Amino acid sequence: MPALDNFWAVIPAGGAGTRLWPLSRRSSPKFLHDLSGSGQSLLQDTWTRLAPLAGDRFLVVTGRAHQHEVREQLPAVGPDGVLAEPSPRDSMAAIGLAAALLERADPDAVMGSFAADHVIRDDDAFGESVRLAVGAARDGWLVTLGIDPTFPSSAFGYIHLGDDLAGHPGAYAVREFVEKPSTATAETYLATGDYRWNAGMFVVRPAVLLDLLAEGDAEFAATLREIAQDVSRLDELWPRLPKIALDHAVAEPAASAGRVVVVPASFGWDDVGDFDSLAALLADVDANPDAHGPRVLGDASLVRSVDSTGLVVPRSGRVVAVVGLDDIVVVDTPDALLVTTRAHAQQVKQVVTGLQQDDRGDLT
Repeated sequence: MPALDNFWAVIPAGGAGTRLWPLSRRSSPKFLHDLSGSGQSLLQDTWTRLAPLAGDRFLVVTGRAHQHEVREQLPAVGPDGVLAEPSPRDSMAAIGLAAALLERADPDAVMGSFAADHVIRDDDAFGESVRLAVGAARDGWLVTLGIDPTFPSSAFGYIHLGDDLAGHPGAYAVREFVEKPSTATAETYLATGDYRWNAGMFVVRPAVLLDLLAEGDAEFAATLREIAQDVSRLDELWPRLPKIALDHAVAEPAASAGRVVVVPASFGWDDVGDFDSLAALLADVDANPDAHGPRVLGDASLVRSVDSTGLVVPRSGRVVAVVGLDDIVVVDTPDALLVTTRAHAQQVKQVVTGLQQDDRGDLT
């Protein structure tokens, strides 16, 4: 299928991925790594997935520390397609900046914002979901993609589906966005069939997004438009922008006002939030799923295993041997070694916090 008319792909590429330390660092966040075994980084996979829909219409918003490597990994985007934010201000500022620039550049634009660090297994199903979302966005809706939940997760927010959207088969009104629930509450959500995971994917006309933002924070929207009018003032004006996620700044209040719709989607989504989910991901894509031993991300010849399962990431050049350990996680890098279990993967972030408190920023 041809690319969608006036559709722009916006890729926010930020965050440190602290739960994937020491593989992911502030200087080399997870979107710059190949975590799926595809041979491409997550960022490159995201571009590959969106290119059939957007053609050459891309804006990647990243930090100044990462702009050089982002440009190297995405040569087809071109230098004007990479926006370097002076400092992290959360997703509303990053996506809002892209919206303000597109509002001026293309009055007919519809933008889709898709994080650089997600894994999607079925690109065709993803593309069809985006096409449905673009159709609704052209009519002035703020549209989100709602992921069909595969288990009662307490790690994700949820989207509560409402009535069918007239004129747009496959789209539904959003009753509300729900913060991360307990597992018991998530089980009740799944039982109803009326809830989807919130993956933070939004499709909208740039002016609609900024106008919705202005309803809650007029100065925020005005400053973004001021930057777009004169990009040379970016460093001057950027610090004025609040640190807030798009969900809180726009999506939640807009849903309460009945102005958000959702396209439910099933395309094999994962945000690779920790080493437990990474191990599960590698198991799903393993060409030999019946193989014994831990999954390996990297050079398998460096791993020796006896009666063990889990995940090993050999990145130091040393041989890693695991013996008699179930669901182990070993990440070996030249300057740091992590040993934990899949069950404790979420606690890795605490190590990063402790290193920062001990002034060991060189390791984070």
